[in-house]
Amino acid sequence: MTEIDLEAENKAIAKEYKELLRISYQTLSEEDKKLIRKAFDVAVDAHKDQRRKSGEAYIFHPIAVAKIVAAEIGLGATSIAAALMHDVVEDTDTTVEDIERMFNPKIAKIVDGLTKMAKVKTDQEISIQAENFRKMLLTLHDDVRVILIKIADRLHNMQTMGSMADYKQAKIASETLYIYAPLAHRLGLYNIKTQLEDLGLKYTEPVVYNDIVGKMKETKEEQMQYIKSISDVLQQSLDEEGIDYTMKGRPKSVYSIRRKMLAQGVTFDEVYDKFALRIIYKSDNQHDEKFLAWKIYSIVTDHYRPSPSRLRDWISSPKSTGYEALHITVMGPKGRWVEIQVRSERMDEIAEKGYAAHYKYKQGATEENSLDVWLNQLREALENSESNAVDFVEDFKLNLYAKEIYVFTPKGEIKSLPKGATALDFAFSIHSEIGIKTRGTRVNGKLVPLNHVLNSGDQIEVITSPNQKPTAHWLEYVSTSRARNKIKNVLNESTKKIAEDGKEILTRKLRHLKITLNEQTVNELVNYFKLQTSLDLFYRAGLGTIDNQKLKDFAAQKSNTLMNFFKKTIKRSPSAQPEHIHREEISKNYDLLVFGAEQDKLDYKLSTCCHPIPGDEVFGFVTINEGIKVHRKDCPNAISMQSNFAYRIIQAKWIDSSQEEFKATLKITGMDTLGLTNELTKVISNQMTVNIQSISLSGEAGLFNGQVTVVVPNNIILKKLIDNIKKIDGVDKVTRVTNG
Repeated sequence: MTEIDLEAENKAIAKEYKELLRISYQTLSEEDKKLIRKAFDVAVDAHKDQRRKSGEAYIFHPIAVAKIVAAEIGLGATSIAAALMHDVVEDTDTTVEDIERMFNPKIAKIVDGLTKMAKVKTDQEISIQAENFRKMLLTLHDDVRVILIKIADRLHNMQTMGSMADYKQAKIASETLYIYAPLAHRLGLYNIKTQLEDLGLKYTEPVVYNDIVGKMKETKEEQMQYIKSISDVLQQSLDEEGIDYTMKGRPKSVYSIRRKMLAQGVTFDEVYDKFALRIIYKSDNQHDEKFLAWKIYSIVTDHYRPSPSRLRDWISSPKSTGYEALHITVMGPKGRWVEIQVRSERMDEIAEKGYAAHYKYKQGATEENSLDVWLNQLREALENSESNAVDFVEDFKLNLYAKEIYVFTPKGEIKSLPKGATALDFAFSIHSEIGIKTRGTRVNGKLVPLNHVLNSGDQIEVITSPNQKPTAHWLEYVSTSRARNKIKNVLNESTKKIAEDGKEILTRKLRHLKITLNEQTVNELVNYFKLQTSLDLFYRAGLGTIDNQKLKDFAAQKSNTLMNFFKKTIKRSPSAQPEHIHREEISKNYDLLVFGAEQDKLDYKLSTCCHPIPGDEVFGFVTINEGIKVHRKDCPNAISMQSNFAYRIIQAKWIDSSQEEFKATLKITGMDTLGLTNELTKVISNQMTVNIQSISLSGEAGLFNGQVTVVVPNNIILKKLIDNIKKIDGVDKVTRVTNG
């Protein structure tokens, strides 16, 4: 490169730097400018010999990222400095310690978070994105600004991908749509989200993208004329009312048009609201702000008929991203629907800047501050998550894009939940401990099942009991990842507790058989009972499925030396791997198919069209001549069967027969002493593996009659329960009812 070129390049770098200071959303003090200048010098020096794929000096990239951080996200000097140096540690010899020494621990921590994120490598291609995402979210423990700078970094990379190979463009673009766009959406960065989605579409489906862009250009003139005809009418009325406002027509994003075309199965020409009209008004105080929004609403609806079902009032109940606005869909000229968005300047700033503007306007908010709540829930999910990275991301994404409902606590506080959330989800959203102890729920004063799906406007009361504990069925009752994670954790804890008891039982029983429970015995037992892990073994011993007779058979086989001699010489059948035996998990051996809510065992045939195997997600289809045929849920014929013969479909699922549960009804009689009912429920709930399904108790003239239906894993546990109930003071007889 010639001297002149270098001189021109240095001038361009200086110009970019000056612009960075000029466009900052926050007012920078002299101290701030000194800090940014120092970071800029460090970055220039660190990257002086680097160039990007396009041939330009590498330093243009960190400056561009810093500009996005400063102007579009609206963060302050600390973040701008960290953005300028975000690649310094990764690409050069400078260390995090050096940055801490030159600047301060805060900047060093953010740069460290950004560096760690870039270094993630995993074996499987599939989960690189997911693992990256999870690592990225872990940095929330330190500072949310790490993620915000990472989003800015990704946006600039997406804007400058032109000189990359096609396959790399597609990979980076799909990762952007998979992770970064939803995250920008959740942090309230709508402009950035829109740019990421549009660029993502440009590189994943270039033909579709170019087609829509081309058509939008062709119709732009006509659309703008149409919007102008509406804005001219509204302008006159708004001016008469003396409202201080600005109005602009805004084309919808390419990605949202594409999504609408797919969702509604329509062509580009059939998507009507490709443009929206936005009215941004000035309001001097918070008190008038809401009043003015509804005043504008009444002016708009004086001229155009609104669609009541498409009115969105996010001023009274802001979205959990902090977004506030009034969205009105009205019937415009030529019979077309038009969306009109009404926002104050404050709301507009929050919509554009998201997270940063929140803190500018935050004055001890009383309603739950959703973003903070969300970040706390996220931290909790990360601390508790035992799922693999891909499951975690899928779970997490459910909550990222979920449409929201607004419900009330008994005291009238408003809570936002994802659409489809149940009464049990609500209990967990208040507090995990309340969720775990939930015994029942009332919605609008009426008792409802835990899996009752909530609607906006419902008022929910949670009834708790100190003896309540989650069961595996609860996982089917919830839809939020927060509730699901917490239930899984509690179930894992109780599983481990049963396994600990099982280990003691096993040690005692084997001692009677003159066998010591050591590592070798554990390995032999795991293989003998065809299990996978030691936890499997102890868990089943705790449940009572490994009884005395089975252990005697094991001891007899172990002591038969001749048998052992043959076993060693004959080729062994594959056994559990030693490294797997000590895994802290219960393995599932899906060997039994059950049907319906009651999990009945029925005769069935596996269909030949989709060949289901144990463990697949399946459903049963009642045929005319061949009984129940079992199909996979993703069977090619599933949709037609479910739409044409819904009445013949029955639920089905594979379960592990060794972990199957059974229902038993007990009849209890005795003397009606004080506190007997309480003692009875306590004894039943204290037994780890027993759940009460129904209970009816009555007392008359000093006599007590009760009937309790319990769910137990096997007969041994039931016998133990009956023995414990008999020990209660006042209980005379406990019998099992055989006819249901």
